Amino acid sequence: MNWARLVILDGRLYNKLMNKVSNIKQSRGRPSKSAQQTDENRQRLITVGVALLTKKGFGATGLDEVTAKAGLPKGSFYAYFDSKEAFGLTLIDAYAKFFNKMLDQAFLNEAHTPLERLNNFTLEARNNMAKYDFNRGCLVGNLGIEIYALPGVFRQRLVDVFSDWQGKTETCLLAAQALGEISPNINCAAKAESFWIGWEGAILRAKLERRAAPIDMFKTDFLENLIR
Repeated sequence: MNWARLVILDGRLYNKLMNKVSNIKQSRGRPSKSAQQTDENRQRLITVGVALLTKKGFGATGLDEVTAKAGLPKGSFYAYFDSKEAFGLTLIDAYAKFFNKMLDQAFLNEAHTPLERLNNFTLEARNNMAKYDFNRGCLVGNLGIEIYALPGVFRQRLVDVFSDWQGKTETCLLAAQALGEISPNINCAAKAESFWIGWEGAILRAKLERRAAPIDMFKTDFLENLIR
């Protein structure tokens, strides 16, 4: 037997084994620069996508436009998302997460009464629209308008988002009821649903007219009807 050859082969096998162990340890530790860059690029696409969908909707938003605004090479989109449909679903989830945080900050702020919290939410949303000269609306509402031209899977996802928002609003109204701010006879679930039906219409009208008046009118009417 050639012992020298055997030693060399054993050494090569040992080195291969150590390289595999090193790679495993690296994968379990801090992400590589390339992985971090991929995550950053993907997040840039999501941020740009949300902005475009709040402004012009899904059908009118092209993938080349998204990558260009994100500062990424043309045609690189599919390195980060399998399809435009998958991208759209991700954007719905990202927007819902942002909006849920906004609602929670307003509706769970015990420094104000429940009706004040509802009023504060409408003011913050109004100011956000004014910040962009009323060119941006609600991503979920925009997609709802073009639902028949969208992938079928979008419908239930949008319904679920509205249901979540309505649930948070119902909880706020129930708190107002418990404090005597509104009548105990009010159906808070129905009122919460009514709020979001009216709110989306007000946002659409504000975007159309590029002014805050529709939001202010809806908010005043809704709150006054609660305390009559």
